[in-house]
Amino acid sequence: MEMDDVVMEETPGTNAGEGSGVEVAFRSVTKRFPPHIIANDRVSFEIERGTVHALLGENGAGKSTLMNILYGLLQPDEGEILVRGRSVTIPSPQKAIALGIGMVHQHFKLIPTHTVAENIILGLPSVPFFFPAKREIRHIVELSERYGLRVDPRARVWQLSAGEKQKMEILKALYRRANILILDEPTSVLTPQEVEELFTTLRAMKGEGKTCIFITHKLNEVMAVADRVTVMRYGKVKATLRPSETSSQELAQMMVGKKVIAVVPRRYTSREMVLRLENVWVMGDRDFPALLDVSLTVSQGEIVGVAGVAGNGQRELAEIVTGLRKVKQGRLFLGEKEITHLTPREIASLGVAYIPEERHLGLVGSMSVAENLIFRTYDRPPFSQGFLVDWGKVEAHTERLISDYHIYPPFPALPVKLLSGGNRQRVLLARELERNPRLVIASNPTAGLDVAGVEAIHELLLKAQEKGAGILLISGDLDELLKLANRIVVLFRGGIIGEREREQWTEDDRRDIGLMMGGVKR
Repeated sequence: MEMDDVVMEETPGTNAGEGSGVEVAFRSVTKRFPPHIIANDRVSFEIERGTVHALLGENGAGKSTLMNILYGLLQPDEGEILVRGRSVTIPSPQKAIALGIGMVHQHFKLIPTHTVAENIILGLPSVPFFFPAKREIRHIVELSERYGLRVDPRARVWQLSAGEKQKMEILKALYRRANILILDEPTSVLTPQEVEELFTTLRAMKGEGKTCIFITHKLNEVMAVADRVTVMRYGKVKATLRPSETSSQELAQMMVGKKVIAVVPRRYTSREMVLRLENVWVMGDRDFPALLDVSLTVSQGEIVGVAGVAGNGQRELAEIVTGLRKVKQGRLFLGEKEITHLTPREIASLGVAYIPEERHLGLVGSMSVAENLIFRTYDRPPFSQGFLVDWGKVEAHTERLISDYHIYPPFPALPVKLLSGGNRQRVLLARELERNPRLVIASNPTAGLDVAGVEAIHELLLKAQEKGAGILLISGDLDELLKLANRIVVLFRGGIIGEREREQWTEDDRRDIGLMMGGVKR
């Protein structure tokens, strides 16, 4: 059957709501990856038209694989997919789009050298050959204003932060008028106020008869916006139910197979300075100041949280401290040593660990877990004597870190690109924290992770804090900052607009920090 034969008409009207029919049905869908990984194991459940359907599960549970099958990026080995009651084969994303399916990926599918507008309209047959972006920019701006997803349509993708790229992906799906919208962790870079705006948008889409599949690790979001939730574990469906029939604690337990115990943050007592920024100015990729006269300190054993909407200087802050970007004006100190003009390698050798916001920037996907774990130390004892690497010691070291940091699957020779997002993050943390750093720069370290993965990463950061490391925690997740940080500073348009010190966080603190993230100082 040709795909064009099964294109469905757009669901009309605003009366289509929950219970108006099944939009998508999975029937015994199975997907295997060599050598021994079963990503989806006879998955069966239904998604009702005009609903927000949440998909929960640990990293590696098979959620993204299943959605990639629905979007045509992967093909099932067995089973069947039905769209509005008709069995379909989806061999490519183009055919998925023809069926009215859009997807916002956790790992972005963008062309870095093209502009926002060019990426959004790429591949559309209605776009004119000459001056293709000119006619469409106004519509993109209207969409971005309508959904609160503001991003410059003329900016190059390589200039954007991770949060801006995610907003652009949402715009791309909305621009193509998807009836079925798959959202993979869409709130990870939004302020609390923006999350509420997104939820309002999802509810409006639901009222129009559109269907949203919402992949998230934030259980409070499931309880707030989902009509139904499907829980997956080890590639299988454990349950499909309504949030009103369960609780956050029960959902977390279904996801991991045991009770999840939240880690408890520690207090710090030392006043010994680990990091000091003095009146720092930094230029961004667009030749405008990205940081404006920023002064900041981190003490030994202190977690300083940096809050802010993506694109307000967070990336540049992490890059200057790690030596990846040059300072235009001002000075940086690690302890008493000035590091303003040192190279990334020199700064790392002084005991600075870096967990970048985009995992692929810190890992080489085609190389093995073992090779990635020794990037910082391969050229020194005990792994190297002269020009030769002692691979026996490397393997023993890797097996210990796989055990200590719970990296799965536990195969040292496995290419990192075959690991789930959460396990890639554990490889990064194992490599960086095993060096017992003085300072940790962690940029959105739990973005896209499930509840168990988040707690595991938090525990590793708190262990580093216990050992005396100062931690600069840059995160778009305000809940994460309120949980872990001893002090929170808020970045807005490159400057520190305000800060709060932890005594006992209140709802007033949450509201005020959220407002400051949007540029409103109280």
